[in-house]
Amino acid sequence: MTATNDAAELELTILMPCLNEAETLEVCIRKAQGFLERSGIAGEVLISDNGSTDGSQQIAQRLGARVSHAPRRGYGAALINGIENAHGRYIIMGDADDSYDFENLQPFVDRLRDGADLVMGNRFRGGIAPGAMPPLHKYLGNPVLSGIGQLFFRPNIGDFHCGLRGFNRDRIRDLDLQTTGMEFASEMVVKSTLARPKYRIEEVPTTLKKDGRSRPPHLRSWHDGWRHLRFLLIFAPRWLFVYPGLVAFFLGAIAVGILSFGGVQIGGIGFDVTTMVYASALCVIGYQSLLFFWLTKLYATQEAFLPTSPQYRSIVSSWTAERGLLIGLALFVVGVGIGVAQVIRWGSLDFGPQDAAEVVRIAIPSALGMMLGFQTIMMSFFSGVLTTPRREQRPDAVIES
Repeated sequence: MTATNDAAELELTILMPCLNEAETLEVCIRKAQGFLERSGIAGEVLISDNGSTDGSQQIAQRLGARVSHAPRRGYGAALINGIENAHGRYIIMGDADDSYDFENLQPFVDRLRDGADLVMGNRFRGGIAPGAMPPLHKYLGNPVLSGIGQLFFRPNIGDFHCGLRGFNRDRIRDLDLQTTGMEFASEMVVKSTLARPKYRIEEVPTTLKKDGRSRPPHLRSWHDGWRHLRFLLIFAPRWLFVYPGLVAFFLGAIAVGILSFGGVQIGGIGFDVTTMVYASALCVIGYQSLLFFWLTKLYATQEAFLPTSPQYRSIVSSWTAERGLLIGLALFVVGVGIGVAQVIRWGSLDFGPQDAAEVVRIAIPSALGMMLGFQTIMMSFFSGVLTTPRREQRPDAVIES
């Protein structure tokens, strides 16, 4: 390892999160130090310890690695702590279980020196040793989650969750990463793609071998897989709310509109008022999904949770709660008007018996208009709360109980 007493001179930090990795930590540190010595890179090996009780800290210190104690538990918490305490301009992170190749990090360094903000390893291109990755992860979990991540965010990488990756320290700090669990791996990629301007993300092949531990890994397949998927959906509100909402709303609205004029036959199957009831429910569900998108987007952008585009800012600047209230009121009045017309028609029959199907055929559009109008009114009030200008809290403000 190229040594230096001045932290500002370091080019590279090799960061390893650690929780009871005494079995494999030494070999990982020695491999990382060997790479630094052979390459002549001014760097350090940093162990972000997550509360080990097996002597991992002493092993690292004995070998000359620097140890930083992460105050919170969790994979993401350990890496956030390491990123905050790293001295290198660039950071390459990898698990301390001897599954990643710390001896061949030059491709990561070359891409970082060339200006990449984030360099991902790709285990599927570099090679996965027999037994290194469970079949559930290799053939289902990683391909599915990587495919969803590519569809939602377009990072143009094939291994969304590779734990060996390099990045520009300051650029990643600017992302203000927050998640403390395994979904930290997804957050780094997602926020890099959502940043404006978008971060430069590149990919290099890397290998994965069976880890050297005798105990099971910290990763819990279904639990952590769901947390990754949930994170991807939360950061892709169009896929979570808009696209399914639009499909449901228009399918329901079109069906209600057609059946309002009478039943139809398609391929010998009749569709009438019963179909109208379910179609109206589908329409309401879709509309609610779209309203949730709007409110989610307002809140997330107000809190800097999601970035904003010029188009979105233009729409928000032209939208007011009062306009929403007028639209909602108009829909509600249309619904009420249809209902009043039905009552007047009933009165013309001296309030006598009516054909049940025809009554329902008119009542459904009336109820639909009132429901959509009321939802729009409530959404407009809520959006007004979210967009109310407020003064930033003073740093010295004290809240007394």
